[in-house]
Amino acid sequence: MQIRRVVAATAAVTIAATSLVACSSDDSKSLKVGTTDDAKQAWVAFEQEAKNAGYDIDITPFSDYNTPNQALDQGELDTNNFQHLKFLAEYNHGNGTNLVPIVATEIVPLALFWKDHDSLDGIEGKKVAIPNDSTNQARAINVLVQAGLITLKDKNNLEPTPLDIDEKKSKVKVTPVDAAQTTSAYGEGTPAIINNSFLERAGIDPATAIFQDDPNSEEAEPYINVFAVREEDADNEDIKKLAELWHTDAVQKGVDEDSAGTSVEVERSQEDLQKILDKLEADLD
Repeated sequence: MQIRRVVAATAAVTIAATSLVACSSDDSKSLKVGTTDDAKQAWVAFEQEAKNAGYDIDITPFSDYNTPNQALDQGELDTNNFQHLKFLAEYNHGNGTNLVPIVATEIVPLALFWKDHDSLDGIEGKKVAIPNDSTNQARAINVLVQAGLITLKDKNNLEPTPLDIDEKKSKVKVTPVDAAQTTSAYGEGTPAIINNSFLERAGIDPATAIFQDDPNSEEAEPYINVFAVREEDADNEDIKKLAELWHTDAVQKGVDEDSAGTSVEVERSQEDLQKILDKLEADLD
């Protein structure tokens, strides 16, 4: 895996239904791209890089995490970039869709924060707040496993719940809370696993994390963010070449700026991404 620093995020607006891929009068390729973070510097750079490469792109912002996939499945977008493979697998499984990844973008590490502390020293015996949603809870527990703070009853379980924790062998206890409340727990002095999207809102410096998961680990693979398309566009070279512009220096510079250097660029083959997605979807059956 080739890595470098990159992004994640959030934004707003609603969906505007329009037509699909078409060529404009100057022969530039016209494509619609959905995201939840269009205001970020990375997207400004991406739009310029696309223009330089002969693409006329319409970046369509969304205010939630389900609508971009609905719009893609319904043909109102050509591709979207806002989600990791685990979210995509759960969306496909729950909605009977078959959206597929074409290009990897980055992993946003999930990290443990503890107010006024710069290491794990003294954390034994503490309660740790973790997000309770299905997308982040298992990953948060695995962060604590990697930190040596939690022991699982089955070490091969990559999707653990609090019930899978061997409390007698663990050094901390977990307290699942709404993801948005992890920052409140942190503010009250409780160690907390905090999703990257809440850090900026709470004024927490990502560099103050006392531990984060390893983006090179097998456990991190489900959290690779991707450009996704409908299955029939899996071999569409125009969309693929557009998505690959995410890895240009200009976009990466913007992405590094947006994420305060917390995200890690990932380049994996389309085949690898599909294998990971297939396994995740099979595990949901």
